[in-house]
Amino acid sequence: MLVVLAVVVTIVAVVFAFQRKLVYFPSPGPLPSADDVLPGGRDVRLVTADGLMLEGWHFELPDALATVVVFPGNGGNRMGRVPLARELTSRGLSVLLFDYRGYGDNPGKPTEEGLTYDARAALDLIDGPVIYFGESLGAAVAVELATYRAPKGMVLRSPFSSLAAAGSHHYPWLPVKMLLQDKYPVLERVSAVDVPTVVVLGTADSVVPPAQSREVATAARARLVEVEGADHNDEVLLSGPQVVDAVVSVS
Repeated sequence: MLVVLAVVVTIVAVVFAFQRKLVYFPSPGPLPSADDVLPGGRDVRLVTADGLMLEGWHFELPDALATVVVFPGNGGNRMGRVPLARELTSRGLSVLLFDYRGYGDNPGKPTEEGLTYDARAALDLIDGPVIYFGESLGAAVAVELATYRAPKGMVLRSPFSSLAAAGSHHYPWLPVKMLLQDKYPVLERVSAVDVPTVVVLGTADSVVPPAQSREVATAARARLVEVEGADHNDEVLLSGPQVVDAVVSVS
């Protein structure tokens, strides 16, 4: 019994110490310039409240109805969101792509508090109407920002109800709620946001249970778009027509 207890305690201690390695999966740089990615793009820098300088790309159209600020999920970097930017600009919307701290070329290490600073620094770059687009963990970042400054509209793609709920789904044998340093309580926060919102989910999502995304849609009083048979990272959920149409619908 003592041996078993020691093993369990060791596992829990290791998970607690390295938990952010299980949450954040940044891809490093270097990355090309914005104009090399999409013609007319502009390299921008975001300055956070805690003194970090982050890199981003601004694809600005002169007559755009709004700027879509893209809050990425927990993996990759902004290069993976270029197809979405291409589709949105083709529909007449300006787009800001940026990376959180620790992603792409950026300094720092990602945390919930840090990503909050990063999101607010991104918003400071934009004049005029904005739309928040958040994917997965980025949906949690977008919802927190919406409690600080409401956008014109918001699209949440594959949102979880909270990080603890998502973690418990994948690690049911761990006391996830007790261990987590970063909480991302989406369900709790989104009910306080009153803007036109669309939730998009894939019915075959193996990362965020569709039931959690449906809970978020209900709490947000949002229109729900279900993409039949789509998994979390399928292209149709990254830049597919249902996603793009959802963004255009709130613009």
